[in-house]
Amino acid sequence: MRLDLGDLRTITVGFVAAVAVLLVVFSLVGIERVASALAVTDGRVVALVCFVALAWLFSWAMSLRTVLGSLGVHVSPLRAFLLYSGATFANNVTPFGQAGGEPFAALLISRTTDAEYETGLGAIASVDAINFVPSISFALVGVAYYATVLTLGDTVEMVAVTIVALAMAVPVAAVVGWRNRSRVESSIAASIVSVVDVVARIVPTVKPTTRPAVRRRIQGFFRAIERIADDRRRLALALFFSALGWFLSAVSLWLSLYALGHPVSFAAVLFVVPIGSIAGVAPLPGGLGGVEAALVLLLVPITGVTAATAGAAAVIHRGATYWLPVMFGWTATVMLEADNANGD
Repeated sequence: MRLDLGDLRTITVGFVAAVAVLLVVFSLVGIERVASALAVTDGRVVALVCFVALAWLFSWAMSLRTVLGSLGVHVSPLRAFLLYSGATFANNVTPFGQAGGEPFAALLISRTTDAEYETGLGAIASVDAINFVPSISFALVGVAYYATVLTLGDTVEMVAVTIVALAMAVPVAAVVGWRNRSRVESSIAASIVSVVDVVARIVPTVKPTTRPAVRRRIQGFFRAIERIADDRRRLALALFFSALGWFLSAVSLWLSLYALGHPVSFAAVLFVVPIGSIAGVAPLPGGLGGVEAALVLLLVPITGVTAATAGAAAVIHRGATYWLPVMFGWTATVMLEADNANGD
């Protein structure tokens, strides 16, 4: 796999925009105050944050391995970890997070396992869909705790409404889309053909395609999703690994605050983490900048910490859950592509 000039330009623009957002966020919070908060960080706890982040990555890699097993694609735990690290790397360097990185991840899975591209896309898309269930569940647990134990403030009420709305809207949309997948296939195929035709007029190396060809690809994707849904045992196991990953991600944020000398209620981070991750859909690489801003905006009113402490916690947490996976993912991608080139 090679990145063309257009890909590099898009990634570069995305990172420039992300850096600009980060500068604005931390300028508002106070860069010097954040630096002062980081100066008293417990290094041993930060090391533990990094370990927990790697455990989170491994847990979601096992979810991918389980889903691939449902599709008849069997990989070792180590290779699954490398594959998911590569997928996370793609998500973290392309705009719109998972939406931007999934095609790359599907291609990496296809090249590494010799599975069809649609199978790889169905697997990684299924893992992302599975991750939605425990994320909303944990968030609802956090909201329930605050609703029964503490007084809900305006911010928590807004977050609670958002969570409940997502918990209802997303499953309904998924069910409606699945029941009308023939129409969805036709709509997507028509859109893709139109876009490819326009690109083909501009880029000579791109060839026009047809609706039947695109629909065959889309149907292969839906068949993969159906096979995964029918394997109830593996689906339950994938949900377990997903839930474990979300729990570990919440632990990472809790430990980040603890490292700064500010232990908070664990219930708070249970719904700060999944709601904050929604910012990952912003047109920024991996939500860089947007997620940090969301964490600060949520942590201050919900946990009562200062903006500087929230900003410092975001730096530690995102360092472990964003930058560390980027480094591991880049290395994993290089290793897998080297194996693919050698035919291993």
